Amino acid sequence: MRYIKLGTTGLEVSAITLGCMSFGEPDRGGEPWSLGADAGRDIIRQALESGVNFLDTANGYSAGSSEEIVGRAVKD
Repeated sequence: MRYIKLGTTGLEVSAITLGCMSFGEPDRGGEPWSLGADAGRDIIRQALESGVNFLDTANGYSAGSSEEIVGRAVKD
């Protein structure tokens, strides 16, 4: 994995970002197509094992359940 500096922060992030809008509980928020915790966890695990350390999420994705899924997966 190639890493780049994030602006002038000195932080190194992966050149590839995992967008997390697809993760969330389908019955929360307005995205019935979103992937629940189990499917999301598998994708997040694969990304982390590949060296991705830049995950893009927002509290608006599936009424915050995207952040909950991402947070638990990263913690574990």
